[in-house]
Amino acid sequence: MHASDVSRGRSVGLGLALVSALAFGGSGVAAKPLILAGLDPLHVVWLRVAGAALVMLPVAWRHRALVTRRPGLLAGFGLLAVAGVQACYFASISRIPVGVALLVEYLAPALVLGWVRFVQRRPVSRAAAVGVVLAVGGLACVVEVWSGLSFDAVGLLLALGAACCQVGYFVLADHGSDGDEPADPVGVIAYGLLIGALVLTAVSRPWGMDWSVLAGSAEMDGTRLPAALLLGWIVLIATVAAYVTGVLSVRRLSPQVAGVVACLEAVVATVLAWVLLGETLSAPQLAGGAVVLLGAFIAQSSTPKAPAEGPVDGSGPRDGGAAAPAGEELPAGSPRA
Repeated sequence: MHASDVSRGRSVGLGLALVSALAFGGSGVAAKPLILAGLDPLHVVWLRVAGAALVMLPVAWRHRALVTRRPGLLAGFGLLAVAGVQACYFASISRIPVGVALLVEYLAPALVLGWVRFVQRRPVSRAAAVGVVLAVGGLACVVEVWSGLSFDAVGLLLALGAACCQVGYFVLADHGSDGDEPADPVGVIAYGLLIGALVLTAVSRPWGMDWSVLAGSAEMDGTRLPAALLLGWIVLIATVAAYVTGVLSVRRLSPQVAGVVACLEAVVATVLAWVLLGETLSAPQLAGGAVVLLGAFIAQSSTPKAPAEGPVDGSGPRDGGAAAPAGEELPAGSPRA
């Protein structure tokens, strides 16, 4: 395989990962006005996932053969990547500060490295490890974890559960490439959202939701916007587009490097909250954002020493193989928030 092909695949993967981080990061600024308008946070999560599942329903029908071919993969994606991350995160912030919960959840890149090194028994490059350390440290500054540290054991365990489910997102998204008949990642996402919506329906009990809020407007830093418009953004951009680009990026990078780049989501969320919601940024938050960017750059910029046996650093397609063309059916395997 030519070095230019590896470089091109890495560039495309990095671009997709950045788009995914931007899309996921924009969910908070759209969701907060809806919550302030009277919706329960868990109901917003249900609307997000259920709405995305409806949008992806035609895709699920097109790939209905996945139900019998890869039932375990679909169940894992729906339970971990969709329902697990969302439910654990929102349950954790009911007991501990949001900043602490977010930091614990985004320990996922470090946990991914642990999975690769100790479960898959594959070597991990120094660049990937350094990138994770920098990204997690920078994230601590972005969320200002020191401003409200709490030692509620249950809350911390729930946040750690969200991190573990997020590991499942990255690992499963990469795992599906194995086998003679790889599963199309978009089909896996569609069924993951359907399964996640069913699980969250039982958890959130949307029949008790105040549906009238969606017919009105919500305030975003003094500006009134239609609640339906904000919900549309959450469903189409922050969920459908975010999941699709995120899974495709893992296929062109690697789980651990895509996870590091995903830390940019916290930076994006903080900056958007500053611009659109009027929430201010402190000097430590600005410095932390720069460190997260540096960590992501270091992790993705390294080059594998060998196509199949070199250390895992995510700088190119998995196992050094060529990146699949955009229209080619790709394998899939697991999820995120």
